[in-house]
Amino acid sequence: MTTLASGAALRDSPSLSPFDMGLYGLTVLAWGFSWYALKMQLGVVAPEVSLFWRFVLAAAIMMAWAALRGVRLDFPLRAHLRFAGLGLFLFSTNFTLFYYGAQHVPSGLLSVVFSLASVFNMILGFAIFGQRISRRVMLGALLGFVGVALLFRPQIVGAAGAGLDMQAVLGLGLCVAGTLSFCLGNMVSTANQKSGIPLVSASAWGMVYGATFLGLFAAARGASFDIEWTPVYLGAMVYLAVVASVIAFACYLTLLARIGSARAGYSTVMFPIVALLVSTVLENFHWGPDAIAGLVFVLAGNLLVLRSGRAKT
Repeated sequence: MTTLASGAALRDSPSLSPFDMGLYGLTVLAWGFSWYALKMQLGVVAPEVSLFWRFVLAAAIMMAWAALRGVRLDFPLRAHLRFAGLGLFLFSTNFTLFYYGAQHVPSGLLSVVFSLASVFNMILGFAIFGQRISRRVMLGALLGFVGVALLFRPQIVGAAGAGLDMQAVLGLGLCVAGTLSFCLGNMVSTANQKSGIPLVSASAWGMVYGATFLGLFAAARGASFDIEWTPVYLGAMVYLAVVASVIAFACYLTLLARIGSARAGYSTVMFPIVALLVSTVLENFHWGPDAIAGLVFVLAGNLLVLRSGRAKT
């Protein structure tokens, strides 16, 4: 396991290694398809209940994986406090805020808001760990954000044209808060890996705490823990728990340790593009001038970020 170095130990690299590119690609693809899977779970079951069962399954898989590999699972209280923070920010609050925000904000705008993760990661990485971000990385992130905004310009202009009511403002606020929660979870994960805690151990315990928080929240709201026993709902559940949670988070958090929060966070700008391609095939999305221009901006920004050196501290 490669940990995030501090000070001069974090070396400069002109490009990503093939292994880093593989992690990056898997993260983008897994999360890109997850938006469609999330859509298949909305409607009947309370969002926090769907999330609870998702992370119960994911935590069980991670714990079993850790046990089979002989990875350490016993840690002192101080480490468990960090695991609880990881569960709170990365494996519960982040998702819950987006599920509820989706009730008031168009799905395209959700992806635009979440693409701010690359910017939040840079700001938090600088504020907490002193990671300096090159101008090329900042420019790449900006191009990516502008590109995603262009891709979803019809939804944004439509909402603005109709006049944002308080419900829409609330939804937008929830999504921004969800993105910030995701990025705070990134910072907790970075701190865990800097202290030498194995990624599998931290992720397994983080998912246990995340599922616990989600269960408590669902119980407090008086939600039923029943789910839909349909192939569509259960298929989406398996995909979200195994691929989008276990596999994607393992790839993403490893990438976070290897290349830093700024460039790892940029994957959150790319996966809306995958989600849009999925929508083109499965939901008959039509590509207009804004969408084409947006894709060019995102790809150009992605190239800048991937070819820039690692963040320096």
